Amino acid sequence: MDTQAAPTAQPDSAGTAFARELAASLAAGPIELPSFPDVALRVQQVLADDAVSTEMVVRIVGAEPMLAARVVSLANSAAMNPSSHQVTDLRTAVSRLGFDSLRAAAVSFAMAQLGSRTEYANIEQQLTRNWRDSVGFASTASVVARRSQRMSPDTALFAALIAGVGKVYILTRASRHPQLLADALTYRKIVRDWHINIAKKILASWHVAEDVIEAVEVYERRNDDTRPGPPLADVLACAALINNYQDAPARLAESLPQSQAARRIGLANGAPDVIIADAAGELSKLSAALGR
Repeated sequence: MDTQAAPTAQPDSAGTAFARELAASLAAGPIELPSFPDVALRVQQVLADDAVSTEMVVRIVGAEPMLAARVVSLANSAAMNPSSHQVTDLRTAVSRLGFDSLRAAAVSFAMAQLGSRTEYANIEQQLTRNWRDSVGFASTASVVARRSQRMSPDTALFAALIAGVGKVYILTRASRHPQLLADALTYRKIVRDWHINIAKKILASWHVAEDVIEAVEVYERRNDDTRPGPPLADVLACAALINNYQDAPARLAESLPQSQAARRIGLANGAPDVIIADAAGELSKLSAALGR
């Protein structure tokens, strides 16, 4: 009698195996961004305390000369210093910037360090592109916050700058899976499905404020959501929409009135060409300020 061989188990696809790896990381507990400098992490954590002293912040930032230099440079930049009054000491720079801009400087420093690591040489271009996208998003969010007058432009800038941290985590983990990176469609789906939950875990470990984490979690859905929600999420949603159509003002003019987020923050009838030009100017200043 003929016997049929039992079917052999099919190996997981590269995407499925990687998704299992991400799920295991999420289930295991706190997630850390690989190679994130300790000093940048300490800055995020200590600034979670609104009552922290300037002396403590200066001590932590000053422990890393490259970060200290970036903070002073940011404080003297056109983006943060419209009066053009230059400062030369770290204490004055810290006092001028405020906590959200300090957090942004620490993230910028960390991303620069990450991009220079030899183990990530195969994804250097992707890391650079991700960071440029984050800076562009942050500059637009700052403009949207200022125009809507719904919240601090510095808070919007910081929130937008860190909104993509889950994407950076996925990219650094995927650097060990060249087959997955070569499959652009599968990789994009994994990023879309996983980056928000990963970002929430990372930002919680940094002790980022709950309202910022909430905005990062929901902003991608706010343009279509008719329910009231956090203004910061609406600012980020509107900024994302503007960036999507930054090369097509006519399309943006059609899309803004349809955006629930833009309606809630009073930008549904804004002049798209003016907003785009304003965001481009902010991007130029911010890119110079953050050293990328």
